[in-house]
Amino acid sequence: MTAWRPPLPLVAAWLALIALLGLTVMLAYVPLHMFNAVVALAIGCLKAAIVAAVFMELRHRGRRTFIFAGAGLFWLGILLWLGLMDFLTRT
Repeated sequence: MTAWRPPLPLVAAWLALIALLGLTVMLAYVPLHMFNAVVALAIGCLKAAIVAAVFMELRHRGRRTFIFAGAGLFWLGILLWLGLMDFLTRT
């Protein structure tokens, strides 16, 4: 009986996410001043793209799935923008 081995893309995605986690933790202690948030958001977006492409299997889907995934991200952006506007306009 052979042992089950996970597919190579899943292992590569897991290793990439672990490496990006380590990079996030390491950069948390580096004083980048105003660029800390920019770098953290860029790493977070890269991690989200890996999760969406590999674990949600968006890389194997058609155009319609990408449209709906993009619509969800667009709606999330609208909600975050409105929340930020509410926060910024309070006295």
